[in-house]
Amino acid sequence: MAPIAIERYDHVPVTKADLDWAELITLDLGLYDQPGGKEQLVKQLDHAVQHVGFFYVKNFNISQDEVDFQFALGREFYALPLEEKLKYHNANDLVKGEYNGYRPAGYRVLGNGIRDNVQVYNIPKFDGFHERQQPPVLRDHIAEIEAFSRKCHEEVIVKLLRLFAILLELPDEDQLVRDHQYDVKGEDHLRYMHYAARDPEENKKVGDLYSPGHTDLGTVTLLFRQPVAALQILNSEGQWKWVRPQDGTITINTCDALTALTGGLVKSSVHRVHAPPQDQAHVDRLGLLYFARPNNHVVLDPIANSPLLQRLGRTQNAFTELGQHLTTEEWVKVRQTQQQRRTREADISKEGKYTYRPKDLEILPGLQAVVYN
Repeated sequence: MAPIAIERYDHVPVTKADLDWAELITLDLGLYDQPGGKEQLVKQLDHAVQHVGFFYVKNFNISQDEVDFQFALGREFYALPLEEKLKYHNANDLVKGEYNGYRPAGYRVLGNGIRDNVQVYNIPKFDGFHERQQPPVLRDHIAEIEAFSRKCHEEVIVKLLRLFAILLELPDEDQLVRDHQYDVKGEDHLRYMHYAARDPEENKKVGDLYSPGHTDLGTVTLLFRQPVAALQILNSEGQWKWVRPQDGTITINTCDALTALTGGLVKSSVHRVHAPPQDQAHVDRLGLLYFARPNNHVVLDPIANSPLLQRLGRTQNAFTELGQHLTTEEWVKVRQTQQQRRTREADISKEGKYTYRPKDLEILPGLQAVVYN
């Protein structure tokens, strides 16, 4: 059979709403191989990760056509009938903290009787340890998906890991790269994410949020330019700011595993997904993301041979303070188990504040997930 033909993906127009946009730094990866370029990028990175944990990158050697082809594959997958998509859903996997394949919308009740409006399809990295059946529309294009996944790693993640190594004054700038090898077992994945538009009444009942404030659990997350405004970040002044969709960029946020490895020096960025502004409120939002994590065997203790962390006394983290020395695999499983647990709905106030039972937020004894209101 001939592969399923994929039509071009057309992005919706950006919002004309006057939003309170975040001021974020853009790292030009075109400087990376220039004399003194890495040092220049490290200076910018240092400021970004200690303040908001969010920044843009540009000139990352992945063409807009390659990005748009992935958006088109996500569109085709979500256009499938629900019963077809459900063939790639396994509720038992979610209970065990395995989060590959499909998760339907409405899996959880957010609060006030309103279910979540998010569908997720995760494609694990192609490390040989995550063989999975894929729907024909994706299976036909699996070579392009693998090439894109590997490019995310080689062109963006590896470069950022070297910059972080320089920032931490590590003796070898490839130290973090070795802990994040693509072909070594790990829980990195590419994600197509679909948020269905909701009516204003429903949005109001959940504080106008698609997803309340949270951090991601890995090293860094890559979010490809998304013209439907919805992502908001919590800045160092405690204000929620909108993230502007900038042409030719990827939005990067730093995550919990990197916070653990740096003893809290690198901030795990707090973000949420708000209902879009009025001129986009009726539009379904399709996201394309890549989640990078340390390899499964890596122990998430603060990096002991970083002169910077030693000088700053950053030799403990939230895990080691509990006497825990978690591997990435252990951390991913316990955190995803907590995230995907079918909890009781939150108590959502008129101001949009989410309150859960402590038991629903427990990751490990003594360690609670935080919902940022």
